[in-house]
Amino acid sequence: MCGAFFISSLNNFTGYRFMRAFFTVLHRYFGLSIAGFLIVTGLTGAIISWDHELDEWLNPDLNEVSGQGTAISPIELADQLEQRFPQIEVTYFELHQEPGHSQYFWVEPKVDPITNHLYEPGFNQVYLDPATGDVLGKREWGQVWPITRQTFMSFLYKLHFSLHIPEFWGTDHWGIWLLGIIALTWTVDCFTGFYLTLPIKRRKIRASKTMSGKSWLRRWKPAWKIRWKSGPHKLNFDLHQALSLWTWGLLFVVAFTAFSLNLYREVFFPLMSTISEVTPSPLDERIPTDHDNPIEPTLTFQEIASLANGEAEKLGWTQPLGSLWYAREFGLYRAEFFPGTGGHGAGGVGHKALFFDGHTGERLGEFIPWQGTAADIFVQAQFPLHSGRILGLPGRILISIMGVVVAVLSVTGVIIWWRKRQARFRIEQKSA
Repeated sequence: MCGAFFISSLNNFTGYRFMRAFFTVLHRYFGLSIAGFLIVTGLTGAIISWDHELDEWLNPDLNEVSGQGTAISPIELADQLEQRFPQIEVTYFELHQEPGHSQYFWVEPKVDPITNHLYEPGFNQVYLDPATGDVLGKREWGQVWPITRQTFMSFLYKLHFSLHIPEFWGTDHWGIWLLGIIALTWTVDCFTGFYLTLPIKRRKIRASKTMSGKSWLRRWKPAWKIRWKSGPHKLNFDLHQALSLWTWGLLFVVAFTAFSLNLYREVFFPLMSTISEVTPSPLDERIPTDHDNPIEPTLTFQEIASLANGEAEKLGWTQPLGSLWYAREFGLYRAEFFPGTGGHGAGGVGHKALFFDGHTGERLGEFIPWQGTAADIFVQAQFPLHSGRILGLPGRILISIMGVVVAVLSVTGVIIWWRKRQARFRIEQKSA
């Protein structure tokens, strides 16, 4: 009854046709302004759901070793790497060593004391043979040019979230911010597009005669169907309309999480903090330094590993230490705990982690998946939802499909606009 009343009110609202015209214009220009971006991010998103697997397939020379010999501790390998390349420092590595796989390290340049700017080593990832410590290869993750077999997947990944817009005016976040605004526009456009699929009032309905909910749903039913044999024009329109209806919930999730991730510190986290109780992480509580002035730690990875294992034992955690990361813009370490099989692509919202100050070793806090306030869990879920990893392998498959869907909806939307524009142009030519 309530649904029928709402439908009746909507159809008898005096400004209904004005609203529909307004939302039509809004959807048209929102869609046109973001279509190109969504085609790029949709297709790249479909591919980078499998970035780890595709990268290993493309670069066996970096990722595979003979597996002979006793593996050296990753912490010791990190020390050797910094001694071999004094212009860099190791910032991330995993501690689980798989037989037949190399040991990879994320590295970042140190500050050149002469120029007071960062060195330019030309690489930020290094792959070592875990048994010998020999360098198997180096590469610049996210390199724009030249695009090689080694950098192809990282090129796509960075294109997906930043468009490779270079640094200017002292920041390299312009592409991230731009795509955050695009995602926010897309989130709003999800609702305008949905509204326009609702049945149009085609005749006046007497006040005493209201349209029932069943009648309204019958009129809406064709919007969910695709007329495969009715010609290219109708097929294109139906693909745009019906496909968006069937996938609307997923489209909204992808759009909203893209906004929350790209504008996390600037908009999303402050907004969440005003409307609900959100527990800030140690990263949220610190202001990052300029990238040319990283904070040098006084504690080593070995010391942090000992602290992390001791604290985890006190907390009763049974998972082994899985990775170490030094966030040098924040001056803190993050130690994650997960088994060897729980790394890349695992389901859920992440692994348990402990944060430590890089100078004092003070435990700054912890991250425990699925714990905290409702707002905490909502924040935790943003990247796992966007990447599909919250559901593990099925989620990644679904996100790959959605990337193609996003591109199809963008292309069909532009075609609809172009055909209508051409039709209006021909009418104007005849009347001239």
